[in-house]
Amino acid sequence: MDSTDKKKILISPVTRIEGHAKITLQLDDQGNVEDAFFHVNEFRGFEKFCEGRMFTEMPIITPRICGICPVSHSIASVKACEMIQGIQPTYTGNLLRRLIHLGQNISSHALSFFHLSSPDFLLGYDSDPVKRNIIGLAENHKEIAVSGIRLRKFGQEISERITGKKIHISGIAPGGMAYPLTEENRLALLAWIPEAKKTVKLGLDIIKKFMDENREMVESFAISPTLYLGLVGPNGEHEIYDGNLRFIDTDGTILEDQLNPAKYLDVIAERSVEWSYLKYPYYKPFGFDKGFYRVGPLARLNVASKMKTPEAQKEFENFKSINSGKPVHGTFYFHYTRLIEALGSVEEAEIILNDPEITSDKIQNLGRWNNPVGIGCSEAPRGTLFHHYITDDTGKLTKVNLLIATGQNNPSMNRSVLEVAKQYIKGTDIKEGMINRVESTIRCYDPCLSCSTHAIGKMPMVIEMKDRNGNLLKTFQRSY
Repeated sequence: MDSTDKKKILISPVTRIEGHAKITLQLDDQGNVEDAFFHVNEFRGFEKFCEGRMFTEMPIITPRICGICPVSHSIASVKACEMIQGIQPTYTGNLLRRLIHLGQNISSHALSFFHLSSPDFLLGYDSDPVKRNIIGLAENHKEIAVSGIRLRKFGQEISERITGKKIHISGIAPGGMAYPLTEENRLALLAWIPEAKKTVKLGLDIIKKFMDENREMVESFAISPTLYLGLVGPNGEHEIYDGNLRFIDTDGTILEDQLNPAKYLDVIAERSVEWSYLKYPYYKPFGFDKGFYRVGPLARLNVASKMKTPEAQKEFENFKSINSGKPVHGTFYFHYTRLIEALGSVEEAEIILNDPEITSDKIQNLGRWNNPVGIGCSEAPRGTLFHHYITDDTGKLTKVNLLIATGQNNPSMNRSVLEVAKQYIKGTDIKEGMINRVESTIRCYDPCLSCSTHAIGKMPMVIEMKDRNGNLLKTFQRSY
């Protein structure tokens, strides 16, 4: 990887993302970007150390994978457990799980947009990097910053008022839920809905205004035609909790539809690459070279036929008009689709909170080990998530496979970085704003690399440029 016959720019770490990563840009003799590598330099090993544990422990263990999307892991895990047991959740248990999952989607999308990405839109890509963060946003746009923080709080409070915990939740159990929702907590959550809806619409106004004023930049930013994967309901409606798989190609032609997630290995394969701990998944029928696909909010809206709620449907129709009903490939549009999903999540949460069965105490069915294999799937905020467990006849796990959303986006993130770097990095005169635009490509995908760890304080970045003989020509360093 470390070639000495080309100049090289190292961006480490990539800032304002969840987890730790770096980017290497390789330049030709004229200073133009020739290649790019997005490195995920963390290794956690959850799949391996879960072997030997009872499958029933997994809905409690796997939320610790991620501090941002623990609910998605718990739901995918519990679905795998229910397949092993041969049971289904109760009606109310299912409602509560869906509600918690919607809350996590709202919280995660609020974090991504208001905390991590909006400083670029509201303060400028070329603004002072020391201030280009949530602190600088609070100083210059206090109302927006506070609204974003409160929207995230609302999403987390849904989990807290049902399970007693905001993150690393417990209580999502095989057969349903371990805890009910009280009438007091139901009313408290309903009282949040108007404010939450108002804040999401504020975010939509911000992103649509930016897109209108910067149309040339938005329409040329990492235009990466790929396949797309997402869950859909029986009529092709947008779905994040349940449903079946739909694959579409670059023109929107449906390749797979209503495919049971338990058959994911029929259509998805993975290959390792030498520069990252994340593998490269691909659509198996097309092969490694042509089968790269994307997941997440952009993919989910590309594959969906409609939204389930009225206000989100209006925004969905506007999104679909961008490319005359065909898939929208521009990576920047992840931000717009993320907010459309957040609006739909708030609307659906209100519907569930008004369901007369939501406070029922019939929240769990019981079962026992019946099958050696369990596969569960849900839509994490960043995309389709699979949990695959194989057990022995005592219920102990012999193999665990976790196919994470960010891993599925990994090939496209690498290609998007290359496209943006070629567009903005020219010669040896490196401006900080150029580097920020390359980093912002990763923020479009909102990757979740190791969300259970957070840092505050210094996040030093060092960029080194070397000649073909490995001699250091220039160093560019951040100290914040």
